[in-house]
Amino acid sequence: MSWGTELWDQFDNLEKHTQWGIDILEKYIKFVKERTEIELNYAKQLRNLSKKYQPKKNSKEEEEYKYTACKAFLSTLNEMNDYAGQHEVISENMTSQITVDLMRYVQELKQERKSNFHDGRKAQQHIETCWKQLESSKRRFERDCKEADRAQQYFEKMDADINVTKADVEKARQQAQIRHQMAEDSKADYSSTLQRFNQEQWEYYHTHIPNIFQKIQEMEERRIVRIGESMKTYAEVDRQVIPIIGKCLDGIVKAAESINQKNDSQLVVEAYKSGFEPPGDIEFEDYTQPMKRTVSDNSLSSAKEGKPELKFGGKSRGKLWPFIKKNKLSLKLGATPEDFSNLPPEQRRKKLQQKVDDLNKEIQKETDQRDAITKMKDVYLKNPQMGDPASLDHKLTEVTQNIEKLRLETQKFEAWLAEVEGRLPARSEQARRQSGMYDGQTHQAVTNCAQDRESPDGSYTEEQSQERELKVLATDFDDEFDDEEPLPAIGTCKALYTFEGQNEGTISVIEGEMLSVIEEDKGDGWTRIRRSEDEEGYVPTSYVEVYLDKNAKGAKTYI
Repeated sequence: MSWGTELWDQFDNLEKHTQWGIDILEKYIKFVKERTEIELNYAKQLRNLSKKYQPKKNSKEEEEYKYTACKAFLSTLNEMNDYAGQHEVISENMTSQITVDLMRYVQELKQERKSNFHDGRKAQQHIETCWKQLESSKRRFERDCKEADRAQQYFEKMDADINVTKADVEKARQQAQIRHQMAEDSKADYSSTLQRFNQEQWEYYHTHIPNIFQKIQEMEERRIVRIGESMKTYAEVDRQVIPIIGKCLDGIVKAAESINQKNDSQLVVEAYKSGFEPPGDIEFEDYTQPMKRTVSDNSLSSAKEGKPELKFGGKSRGKLWPFIKKNKLSLKLGATPEDFSNLPPEQRRKKLQQKVDDLNKEIQKETDQRDAITKMKDVYLKNPQMGDPASLDHKLTEVTQNIEKLRLETQKFEAWLAEVEGRLPARSEQARRQSGMYDGQTHQAVTNCAQDRESPDGSYTEEQSQERELKVLATDFDDEFDDEEPLPAIGTCKALYTFEGQNEGTISVIEGEMLSVIEEDKGDGWTRIRRSEDEEGYVPTSYVEVYLDKNAKGAKTYI
């Protein structure tokens, strides 16, 4: 089957068909281009989605990713990022292996098609010229024959006419002979032209056109094969990334299987465990017998029941505890104690341990920097042309000072950590005074916030009206405190934890110490105790175990 023999008379239709084939190829190129754009946009959206849900650095979200479920979600985000990368690979490969290649091939195809049809038109023009020559020779032969026939008829007429002279007859005879010769010449030319045309026409339809159409057929078949190969490449580009996409999906499944609900539950315990013991049974209080319990005028409960308005002009027997003033102000301002003493023991230990670890990392970083500067200085000493060793002295001194400061900070936090873990006794007043040399600027803030804390369980709250009352001068409270009569002991207590009471109205206790109870907890989280006749104050109820002398057969613990 050959277009040259089967379609010898379909030149115009073949020209339209080959143009349609090129249009189809260009349409397929456009399709692949749009597919690559879709893949790029999809990959971009996947990356943006993954980035959107990534935890922000140095934020609370980072702490949440210690749970296995959150870790699995983070792994899913990372796998989706890799998944997006594979779609970018698809786009890149389709562009390089299909789009660019086909666009170049289309240009070559257009040039080849143009050349083939140019040769076809040239052959058509040649055969048309031959045909015109044949027609011209034929018409000339016909005309000469008619002229010769008329000349012969005229001669015969003249010859038959007796009135015509012999000279006229001879002239007519010569004219007829000339016309006959011209007709013979035209006949010979027409015959020669006809033979030549037939030869050209045979070559046109049996040689030139078949060859040209054969080239066009081969060109069109190559186009069809090429578009088929491109479609295979299209599928292979997708197939090549399937294993990697499968690994991404396997990674997501593996991350999901790594979720451990028991481990997450344990992490919740570690994150929020206070270290306190649960409260004991509440004692039955027999109201059939008269209660001989002294109620302090300075208790917070009486302050809540009837709040006297405090005035700055003179003394008023206010019902707020003197030591609450600085504590509540510091907590309302959002200050955090440096030693984390506002936290329960277990949480405080974790925070201190984390702080010690961070400081050790900082020390290591500064130490590495000092070693690097020292090595650079040695190099400068050996090779002065590379730099001035003295230029590094200031930086070396600065780094050394930073290391010393960090070490002092570490010792301070390690001391607090050891105190919490029970390796060291509570710090004495002298130790507290010495801690000022670690950070003189922040010691005041630590004093105001770290030690003046609420009860560990956060049970103590203050109303806004009471906060305004805190503006009253501390001297008013001190005078009221001094004027009170010593309260009788209503029981004893044992310190469960060390508490450093550095503020007005509080008292320091050491773990295991036995003291007298002179006023029990009124619901505000504080118990009033006495060590000696001249030393008494408040401690958090959750830090002591109280034994009442009356209506209490066993221990009564407030937590």
